[in-house]
Amino acid sequence: MDERFAFLAEWYDPSAALLRRYQLLYYPKDGSVEMFDMKNQRTFLRRTKFDEIHPEDLFVGNRVNVFSRQLNLIGYGDQYTANKLGSKKERTLAMIKPDAVTKVGDIIQMIYDANLIVTKAKMTKLTWKQAVDFYTEHQSKSFFNNLVQFVSSGPVIAMELMGDEAVYTWRKVLGPTDSGVAQKDAANSLRGQFGTDGTKNAGHGSDSLASAARELEFFFPSTTGHGPSNTAMYSDCTCSIIKPHAISEVLTGKILKSIIENGFEISALQMFNMDRVNAEEFLEVYKGVVAEYTEIARHLRPTTLRALYGKNKVQNAVHCTDLPEDGILEVQYFFKILDV
Repeated sequence: MDERFAFLAEWYDPSAALLRRYQLLYYPKDGSVEMFDMKNQRTFLRRTKFDEIHPEDLFVGNRVNVFSRQLNLIGYGDQYTANKLGSKKERTLAMIKPDAVTKVGDIIQMIYDANLIVTKAKMTKLTWKQAVDFYTEHQSKSFFNNLVQFVSSGPVIAMELMGDEAVYTWRKVLGPTDSGVAQKDAANSLRGQFGTDGTKNAGHGSDSLASAARELEFFFPSTTGHGPSNTAMYSDCTCSIIKPHAISEVLTGKILKSIIENGFEISALQMFNMDRVNAEEFLEVYKGVVAEYTEIARHLRPTTLRALYGKNKVQNAVHCTDLPEDGILEVQYFFKILDV
């Protein structure tokens, strides 16, 4: 029998206003999927080859699109899948400090090169009080005030990372706390490349699963509260969206690096999971006017993001605001309306 992985998945059916539950089966041998309707106890989708799902997409808490249905993976469907895919999976908090925010593209590429994935991300500017609360365990240390002052001096980027032994793996990517030591002993580490000293050391990583849980809750609350605010300023701005296929193809770091190298300042950054209703609402203005961007781009602008990373007119790597007067509106849609 072919190896298969089973997940419990939920899909909100907007036409019936019902939450439907399925067993999603994935066969890694040929990349095929199958769906079983849990309520009606019958096959919903026969085993069908489906190239849009990859093994790295399959983890509890993720969303996957199967033939235009956005499925939330809410649990493992059997013990084999839980043992095989869930045993070493951890979540940890990664924070890019103010001195390395402009290196976000390189850093995200380092994350993916370490077989970790970014499941949440947000740029924010911590107040003094928020920085004190975040680093509360270091309150008695001599470096505490300098650390709080530095971390609250400019924007930071907080990320939830997921992968096998994520806490250890991310800290290994970071390198020694003292950047001077990192430059000698781990020159290719994040701190070895981008850090300055023990405080201005480019990044932070949770030191245990317990710390990770607390720190992730600080930035990405699962219950009440909103977490620190985003940094959107809504002036002299344009909206750039890295599309799902580009994220799953590990192009995020390269695209962000290219944006910065071309003279743009990333003034706000956040990862969103859009449902179909939001996507249709945002893209309504483009109905019937989507051009063959990618094909034209490859001929006329071979070094552009769409020429380099796009596949077709839909999977064209990035969305950007078309008209100057729409820039603020599109930024507001994400950073005011969706960031609630």
